[in-house]
Amino acid sequence: MSFRSSSVTDGFERAPNRSLLKAAGIVDEEISRPFVAVVNSWNEVVPGHIHLDKVAEAVKAGIRLAGGVPFEFNTIGICDGISMGHEGMKYSLVSREIIADSIEVMVEAHRFDGMVMIPSCDKITPGHLMAAGRVNIPTIVVTGGPMLPGLLGDEKCDLISVFEGVGAYQSGLISDQGLHELEEVACPGAGSCAGLFTANTMAAMTEALGLSLPGCATLHAVDARKMRLAKLSGMQIMNLIKRGITARRIADERSFENAVMVDMAIGGSTNTTLHLPAIAREFGVSLPLSTFDELSRRTPHLVDLRPGGRNFLLDLERAGGIPALMKRLSPKLHTETLTVTGKTLGENLRESRVINPETNREVIATLEEPIHSQGGIAVLKGSLAPGGSVVKQSAVSEKMLTHKGEARVFESEESSMKAIMKGEITPGDVVIIRYEGPRGGPGMREMLSPTAALAGSGLIESVALITDGRFSGGTRGLCIGHVTPEAADLGPIALVEDGDKIEIDIPRRRLDVKIDPETLEERKDHWKPPEKDVKGYLARYQKMVTSASSGCVIE
Repeated sequence: MSFRSSSVTDGFERAPNRSLLKAAGIVDEEISRPFVAVVNSWNEVVPGHIHLDKVAEAVKAGIRLAGGVPFEFNTIGICDGISMGHEGMKYSLVSREIIADSIEVMVEAHRFDGMVMIPSCDKITPGHLMAAGRVNIPTIVVTGGPMLPGLLGDEKCDLISVFEGVGAYQSGLISDQGLHELEEVACPGAGSCAGLFTANTMAAMTEALGLSLPGCATLHAVDARKMRLAKLSGMQIMNLIKRGITARRIADERSFENAVMVDMAIGGSTNTTLHLPAIAREFGVSLPLSTFDELSRRTPHLVDLRPGGRNFLLDLERAGGIPALMKRLSPKLHTETLTVTGKTLGENLRESRVINPETNREVIATLEEPIHSQGGIAVLKGSLAPGGSVVKQSAVSEKMLTHKGEARVFESEESSMKAIMKGEITPGDVVIIRYEGPRGGPGMREMLSPTAALAGSGLIESVALITDGRFSGGTRGLCIGHVTPEAADLGPIALVEDGDKIEIDIPRRRLDVKIDPETLEERKDHWKPPEKDVKGYLARYQKMVTSASSGCVIE
């Protein structure tokens, strides 16, 4: 059998190449075996990544057991929580492209025969998946797994509890000591933050696409089963190499529709509307924003997890994880799609079930009695967002599904945060944060700090927030992001002024500013965007990035 790595190892003319491999410890017995890249995002900064060195060791053991030769290399990885609320967040989304590019460079330059990817957290998993579609070799993904929830007394908590605690402290609802106690226990160790935020949503998407072994997404970082699954993944990559099953044979148009339907059913992060289209593009699949809304209308919301619900990833894992959810959803899914098991999705799901279905009815609902009749995400259009915007409707209070209010306009996240913390936002307001889009930011920062501060201050069910930036998967409430065209492209959001009437109607999928066209044209004549000193990689990104409606890809 011929391998890609043969172009590195075979023939007398490749003696120099083999000599360098031997300098790295490779022996003659390994030269003719498949070379497998172990693509690891381990670092000592990100809690979701601090254990991935151990996961990689298990993967490499599995590869060796099955007769392959593993080569580990690392990618960068940013913690959104640590970079949240300041200039550092501008580098989060943009890191996705660096990750994808760096993997392509390493894998193509060294002609690996297959790869096992070990990502975790928000932009890292999408970056890995984009590279998987681009290089199109046999690939398995082992996501790092969720963090356990913290415990404050008998109450479970997580990182979002701390973000919302900041607003509660500022409003006098908790003491300095109470906030400190929350800070101490909310994040108890390794793993991606404990709710259905972007990291765990993307792990679920990876499993739904068929690119990780069943159960991977919800196996927690500290669970020994994660290490066993990592070892099995190392073994299984060898089967995919032998059978020539590449990433694009697994993730096709039907697979991406499955992922979107799972996303709608679990009530996942709105960031999927950026990441899944960008990933699909690398797989040669078109996934427009309209697909999310179309599938949301006919896919019920079945999983009740934080931030919109009460349960944690640990509860979903105990109920059977993503396989159990997909079994419930299977009448709507394309079950004939191939997966990294070498079997179809339908074959994988034969043994899947919801564990203790009566007990776990609040965790995974049925198609007959869903939590909501529609999926978690809605796409809104109108005079304020002609190109579209997104909202996690499953995390919006029913009384806020329609809302009318006066605009409170801010030119940056920082200025809005100051107003919120000073108590200057009142019930009924519509907070608009602009010039935070992919080009205007640049980098399309997440607005978790303002939304969490509103929640902690008790305003999340009376105030709306609209931005051309984006939101953390941990955001809840009437928070509408990805408004396009963005302010930097002279979208209508750039022309809104304090006091303008804003109308939001999620059931009708409308987002409108009540200004007559003549007034808008007059305002265009006086439009002047804020000046920003943008340097380095951000400057290059700003020039090349596309809009949020197309996934913020680089062209």
